[in-house]
Amino acid sequence: MRVSAERDRCVGSGQCALLSPEVFDQDDEGLVVVLVEEPADGHREEVLQAVDLCPSRTLRVHG
Repeated sequence: MRVSAERDRCVGSGQCALLSPEVFDQDDEGLVVVLVEEPADGHREEVLQAVDLCPSRTLRVHG
């Protein structure tokens, strides 16, 4: 699984960073930062939940 984010779509809700802080963070402007583009399988469920709950549909999972 590979994770990406379309930062220009991000509204800074922070759901991703709250749900999976090992994989996502927010920059000084509150926009998503992907910390780990290929997270371990142990993070799969929380990453998928973050993708599903993202209000701006910024996050993508590939593979």
